[in-house]
Amino acid sequence: MLSVPQNPKSWHPSSPTSLPTRSPVPYTPRNFQPTKISNTLNDNNETKESSAGRIKRDVLTKEGRTKLNSYPDREFYGYPRLVTHVDDGFISTLTDIYRQRFRPGSEILDLMSSWVSHLPKEAKYKRVVGHGLNAQELAKNPRLDYFFVKDLNQDQRLEFEDGSFDAVLCTVSVQYLQHPEKVFAEVFRVLKPGGVFIVSFSNRMFYEKAISAWRDGTAYSRVQLVVQYFQSVEGFTQPEIVRKLPGAGAVEEQKSPFTWIMRLLGLLSGSDPFYAIIAYKNFKPLYE
Repeated sequence: MLSVPQNPKSWHPSSPTSLPTRSPVPYTPRNFQPTKISNTLNDNNETKESSAGRIKRDVLTKEGRTKLNSYPDREFYGYPRLVTHVDDGFISTLTDIYRQRFRPGSEILDLMSSWVSHLPKEAKYKRVVGHGLNAQELAKNPRLDYFFVKDLNQDQRLEFEDGSFDAVLCTVSVQYLQHPEKVFAEVFRVLKPGGVFIVSFSNRMFYEKAISAWRDGTAYSRVQLVVQYFQSVEGFTQPEIVRKLPGAGAVEEQKSPFTWIMRLLGLLSGSDPFYAIIAYKNFKPLYE
């Protein structure tokens, strides 16, 4: 069993790039100082602020951001849940996408992570930083070099410098974000130009902690909701949608309310539908 050392070494973004061969350690952020996304020169050699990374509009209404359980998320996730939230088919599909989209040596930020990693085991990355709400879960994740605990529904800032990561991923957790527009804008800021953001989800959720816009939606509307999150931030490329759905027989089976409830509680096996929304900062690299 992996464990965090009693006196973990704090990490700063400016520290050496060599990776430790021990358990992941908590990340101690530097003082956060917002900076401009990018600048261009006009005819008078004066800098002109770019609109890239700007939030163009709010996607969610005030009502759409509400949760049935209004207690702080840190309390809800106060004890570790060492379970798998999606089936093997979903994980295999997601791992293949990561294998195709992430280059070896990439620097990766795993938002709303857990004790399980979906990154390909054979891939070597320069740095993998995890984020979540339970330190015990994150400490057990074998692919994380560092991690930090933060409630993104209380504070959406990410204490990293601009252009810190080649890739950001968010797995089966986007349904819990109450201010996704601000989180996506922060992801844009910390991505390098050409960096990719992959948001994946299925039909499972902690119902009382999912936002109203997600709970009351359909599979189609949830896909469109995440697409709009990307489109609300100036500078992301047109979102790409990846779907992998169960066979026709499984679809018919899922129409039963009892079956849906049983699957939601994890008491019935079956294929989880797979959805991933993918977009890049500014442009999609040619090597993709």
